[in-house]
Amino acid sequence: MQLIITDARFARSRVIHLTGTRLLLASLAASLCLVLLSVGLYHWVFLKGAREGWPVVGSLVRLVTQDEFAERDRFMRANLDEMARRVGEMQARMEQLESLGDRVLGLAGLTPAELPRSGGGRGGALVAARSLSMEELQRAMDDLERVSTQRVDLMTVLESRLFDQHIRKKMVPTQAPVSNRPPGSAFGWRLDPITGQSALHTGLDFQADVGTPILAAAGGVVVAQEYHPQYGNMVEIDHGNQLVTRYAHASKVLVKQGDLVRRGQKIAEVGSTGRSTGPHLHFEVLVQGVFQDPQKFLSAGGAGGAVTAAGSTASAHVAPQVTAAGR
Repeated sequence: MQLIITDARFARSRVIHLTGTRLLLASLAASLCLVLLSVGLYHWVFLKGAREGWPVVGSLVRLVTQDEFAERDRFMRANLDEMARRVGEMQARMEQLESLGDRVLGLAGLTPAELPRSGGGRGGALVAARSLSMEELQRAMDDLERVSTQRVDLMTVLESRLFDQHIRKKMVPTQAPVSNRPPGSAFGWRLDPITGQSALHTGLDFQADVGTPILAAAGGVVVAQEYHPQYGNMVEIDHGNQLVTRYAHASKVLVKQGDLVRRGQKIAEVGSTGRSTGPHLHFEVLVQGVFQDPQKFLSAGGAGGAVTAAGSTASAHVAPQVTAAGR
């Protein structure tokens, strides 16, 4: 295709050759300009009409925006309903956790009255079956946060109390100081096997071979490790609350004063040092400096065996008087 342009003023003409490609590009450019112009005019008319309140344009704008707002509201309502359902599930689980915490209170030796509860009473966020507004949902979330904080505080108290109880149990001498050896001579008055006179036996005797491990009956701190004329090689362990255990006549001692020992730890070996008639362990328990029957402690832990009659073992021995060492 050729276009001939004639200029009458200068009496000359110009020829433009148009190929198919040039015509196509020109058409596309013209179409693009028309589209951009239409879009710009559309937005200008609608914006101006919306601002100035043109009757027809204003109605169209309200119709379009109403649909958009309705769709947005449906989307937000669906999300709020899902969040409310989740909050309801969390509130139900929080109630289960609260009931579980109250049951654990009994195991820790506490009662609900001993624990302060903010707001005075039980309960958390109430999530109704109807649709919740954003403000109601926010209040429910705040209530759940408050209840969860209370539960964390309660569980912290319970953990501390149960840990304290666990430690206290470990500090009570309920483990047999010699494994697989029933006690021989019992705590109490009997005939001294050396003097033949009546005397108080202040502990339990465990007859065993020399070198048999002596175990700590409970965890504690070694407060004495020495040789005593009557107790021989002796170890004393303080378990707190003025509770002390004593292990006498050892052939070898494996701990020293100031050492921390755990329940069941090997602290010495059986021997026959001091005032003794044969290899055995003499085991004592003292509370506030007063001798106690060790069998009661061992029986509480299921470690005590049957006690034979006083003085029935060859290694049994007693001290001439209660206050003297070397029983």
